[in-house]
Amino acid sequence: MGFRVGGDVDGGAAGASWQLVLRRVARGLRPRRDQHRSLWSVGVPLIALAAGLLFTTSANTADGTALRDDRRPKLTQLIAEKRDRLAAGEKRAAELRKSVDAETARLAELGRPALDQAGALRQSAGFSKMRGPGLSITLDDSPRRDSDFGDNAPDNDALVVHQGDVQAVVNALWAGGAEAMTIMDVRVISTSAVRCVGNTLLLHGQVFSPPFKITAIGEPTALSRALESSEGVRQFREAVADFGLGYQEKVEKNVTLQAYDGSTDLRSAQAAR
Repeated sequence: MGFRVGGDVDGGAAGASWQLVLRRVARGLRPRRDQHRSLWSVGVPLIALAAGLLFTTSANTADGTALRDDRRPKLTQLIAEKRDRLAAGEKRAAELRKSVDAETARLAELGRPALDQAGALRQSAGFSKMRGPGLSITLDDSPRRDSDFGDNAPDNDALVVHQGDVQAVVNALWAGGAEAMTIMDVRVISTSAVRCVGNTLLLHGQVFSPPFKITAIGEPTALSRALESSEGVRQFREAVADFGLGYQEKVEKNVTLQAYDGSTDLRSAQAAR
């Protein structure tokens, strides 16, 4: 409970009240000759003294204001200021988000032609799935052994498919207008390199055993003519007749080649001259 002292009570009035209290306490404590003093006759003046002391202390402390009510306006004002700053921050954040969205949309419009061009290049580069007519070529080792040829037995290397044979077919198909190609169902891209280790084929870190299947999308007749005009393919066909190597062409009416999903990092490169 707070004590409030109005402006009509000044320091002189408080001092006079205090002096009055002291006089009354002194009279109450003064012994009388003809009367026995009881506990209440002593306690009441002391209580009055304490009340007067408390009243005077509160008056000096309050100085004409409320002791507890003076904090409430300050707390209310602090809450209002915090609320205003929070609202201003939220408004600023909304403006910044709107600005970022507008700038993102503007940059997207500027970069749309490049994105469209990149999307078109992805297919020819081998990074998207492709479907269409084409041609499949299968190359296989000879089932015959050198002992099957008697005294005129060829070298064992003549009875297996080599890197140069696979590369000759791949180059002929590209020259014939192939739009996309796979070797053993692995998409061929500009950095693909065909390597042979013994009678196995190494492509993009994967090892394959014969028969080796090469599939290309393009006009089948043009692809077939390109194979016939290739010197490397012609020599392999002669080996097919002489040593029993496997060679098969198959027209594909509608074949699907999956996108390349391997690594595109280059370990080495050399500038073209």
